[in-house]
Amino acid sequence: MRRLLALESRGELTVGHRRMVADTLGVSERTVRRWLVAAREDGRLERAGRCRFQVTPELTRRLAFHRGSVASLHRELTAEAAAAGGEAVPSLATLYRAAARDVSAGLRAGMRGGEAARRDHDVFLQRPAARRNEVWEADHVQVKVEVDIDGRPGRPWVTWFIDCATRVICGFAVTAQVPSRESVLVALRDAISREGEHGPFGGLPGAVRVDRGRDFLSRAVGEALGAFAVPVVDLPGYSPHLKGTVEALNKAAKQMFFAQLPGYTAAPRLKGGRKPATGQRLLPLEAFVELLGQWVVWWNTEHRPRSLAGRTPQAAWEEDLTPIEDAEPRALHMFTLEDDGRVRTLTGKGVRWRNRHYVDAWMTGQAGRKVRLRYMPHHEHEIEVYDAATGRHLGSAYLSNRASPEQIREMKRARAREADRLKRLLQAAEKDRATRYAAATRGTPAEVLGTVTALQAEAHLRAAAAADLTEVALPGYLPLPAQLPASWTAPDTNQPAAPGPEDDDESTLTPR
Repeated sequence: MRRLLALESRGELTVGHRRMVADTLGVSERTVRRWLVAAREDGRLERAGRCRFQVTPELTRRLAFHRGSVASLHRELTAEAAAAGGEAVPSLATLYRAAARDVSAGLRAGMRGGEAARRDHDVFLQRPAARRNEVWEADHVQVKVEVDIDGRPGRPWVTWFIDCATRVICGFAVTAQVPSRESVLVALRDAISREGEHGPFGGLPGAVRVDRGRDFLSRAVGEALGAFAVPVVDLPGYSPHLKGTVEALNKAAKQMFFAQLPGYTAAPRLKGGRKPATGQRLLPLEAFVELLGQWVVWWNTEHRPRSLAGRTPQAAWEEDLTPIEDAEPRALHMFTLEDDGRVRTLTGKGVRWRNRHYVDAWMTGQAGRKVRLRYMPHHEHEIEVYDAATGRHLGSAYLSNRASPEQIREMKRARAREADRLKRLLQAAEKDRATRYAAATRGTPAEVLGTVTALQAEAHLRAAAAADLTEVALPGYLPLPAQLPASWTAPDTNQPAAPGPEDDDESTLTPR
């Protein structure tokens, strides 16, 4: 309309202009002329507003009081109007249209279902493309499948780490109870290591994103990642959209794997809330772990997520040429265990920890050695022992009062081997110390066996004289250069010979 008014003010407006605008907007030329009259006389360039019922902030608050129920709000407004003397109340359909127009869908969903329902209507940003091992995300998920745990049904937990760039599941761990820092350390070691069955995915990540979980933020996990300079990004609580990669993995596992297993707890129910009779026994925990491992292999090598443009996670990993930094296996084993923090001494009873003694066969003959301990949380039956000075891993140790028959036999054999070794060493020493004499038939002086004859001594001296003495020279003595430095004084050949090494005189070559 502004353009047409400008043309009209200059006397350039023609019928062709009006028809062109009418054809473009899909209206008749008469309608365009009517709009021009309204713009010229009333100054109105937009469509005339309709007098509609609007949901005010006060009505929005009252709608939230009724949990988002428009019908309940309409009944309340009708009752108030009847009590006030018959004031006009909008119809239910009008109130529905006004609520849909003036109150956002997310806000209405939040009135009914809370923050989680409101968040379903939000729009989120997408992080830029990253490189492999640039950022990992970690999370726990409780499996919606009952499995057989020591003869009783239970729902295990899965802890896993996923690479955000390639969607590769680098490592996971399964626990029969609520996960703790133990499951995080086990899954972390499985994710970083690329040896044997752990490969080819893994290595040291640039950072790990977690969502304020107490076990992920524990001192043991912080020290394990801090030893390799891997920061832990602590995201705000109740913000799953900030770690969407692992949340998408949780959802995919529920729909694609857990729903197919016997004992699935989210299966449709029959009348009265009864479960369908399947006739299948619950999976043992070890069988579930095996099936989960197979599903992780399928996810990494065959599944094609939409975010990877038709590629498998393995293909995306192999196409990324970013160098992979591996952790030294010994350091990975040490730092993914919790540190005891004290220096202890091996005694005849082993090593004492938490008022109990731990022993193993390798400790035989090591009493008095200073050691440090590391252990897996909640695994108090076994600890790892390291040398306090060098940090070298010495071996594992087990509770002395719970040693198995095989461990007891191995300790006895170790003590017997140490005793036999000492016996052989002492016998060999005494044999070398003993002087042997040749047998005699006449009263001649005793002849010591093993002595060197005169001919053998002369041959040895001749061989030594023919050999290059520089090969057997002491390493502290260096040969003189062929050209002496100008700062040194050459010896006088007319002087007497230099004193021998038994004299206290200084060398004949002295600096000026």
